[in-house]
Amino acid sequence: MRRFSLGLLDIEKLQVGYVSKNGYVKAVDGIDLKIAEGEVFGLAGESGCGKTTAMLSIMQLLPPAGRILGGRIIFDDMDLVGLSDAALRKIRWKRISMVFQGAMNALNPVYNVGSQIAEAIMLHEKSSRRDAFRRARDLLELVGLDPSRGSDYPHQFSGGMRQRAIIAMALACNPRLVIADEPVTALDVIVQDQILKLMKQLQEKLHLSMILISHDLSVIAQTCDSVAIMYAGKIVEHADIISIFEKPLHPYTQALVKAFPSVRATRKLTVIPGSPPDLTSPPTGCRFHPRCPVKIDACMQEEPQLIRVEEEHYAACHLLRAERKSDGD
Repeated sequence: MRRFSLGLLDIEKLQVGYVSKNGYVKAVDGIDLKIAEGEVFGLAGESGCGKTTAMLSIMQLLPPAGRILGGRIIFDDMDLVGLSDAALRKIRWKRISMVFQGAMNALNPVYNVGSQIAEAIMLHEKSSRRDAFRRARDLLELVGLDPSRGSDYPHQFSGGMRQRAIIAMALACNPRLVIADEPVTALDVIVQDQILKLMKQLQEKLHLSMILISHDLSVIAQTCDSVAIMYAGKIVEHADIISIFEKPLHPYTQALVKAFPSVRATRKLTVIPGSPPDLTSPPTGCRFHPRCPVKIDACMQEEPQLIRVEEEHYAACHLLRAERKSDGD
């Protein structure tokens, strides 16, 4: 198991809401996360659980209806919450960059690919046009594309090539942290595998920290060192990648793992009944209890808190508390 010491990103009690006719709907409700230097961190859960909203908050790229309602986002000893637009522009792409979901729509169709990469370099690095385009060619080569293709337009690239170009753009200014939001969702499985291997190779070669957002546990398993499981705006479990797959503790995590096909086991896949709750009126107590097959009375009455169950393994479940009490802990 890899060990990390130096912290890079520390998210504390983050709350993010969207404006509605009845006030703010909290898509992210008091989460805590720590990402270390050189770590590949996964954020997993079903669609609509708040993963993308949480990560867009880091770069302050929320849609107009979104607001950070509370908490802190400490990046390299600086709180990003409340920074001016001018201060944030010096951080975006230069120190934190993002690979957005959907390579098909992430590039501007009226500019060639090399120009779009070079533009980011000229904006943040104060490079000459000549140096920026030279750097753009180097980046295309770094991600496995022919540098001469920089003069081509996005429609001349396949989906996998566009995703590689987006990764090149994210690396343009040598950031310390790269956030990848569902980077392979729209690609076929063979291209997915190629892109994930490329991202892992680049992360190790360039000593990057990376956050990978995905609803697909196979993507998380292939790429990440540790993972947090989100459900209905909250973190329900957090551990290293091996512990999550070999010993999931929260019933939601267990259900996700059971729905994940494995080449090593001939078990029957299961589905999670129901769907995530409407966050305009979330259920009381544990937000997973309406779908949980092992709920107890406390689950419907009191919200569980994340507790440390084992070394670096945290989960928020009343059953775990009950087990610890029965063991005399």
